[in-house]
Amino acid sequence: MARTVYCVVLGAEAPGMERVPHPGELGQRIYENVSAEGWQQWVERQTMIINENGLSTIDPASLEILEQHMLGFIFKEGEMGQTPEGFRPPGAKK
Repeated sequence: MARTVYCVVLGAEAPGMERVPHPGELGQRIYENVSAEGWQQWVERQTMIINENGLSTIDPASLEILEQHMLGFIFKEGEMGQTPEGFRPPGAKK
């Protein structure tokens, strides 16, 4: 039987992830509070953030920015994590 969690991203019970998705205490916190679907939403948002800001996942400064966005998106902590004002995904109607 799949593990379920109350997902803070979805605001509902949902199937949890199979493994911790991020290192350290933050990864454990995410594992305990975010569903697989909620994590996938973050991965999609992270891709947008990387592309829109020209970040590199091998640059420590970029990783810090991504972690701040992660905390904002998942746990609503800090000032980052929201979609930039006026942002429309490619192919979206105006």
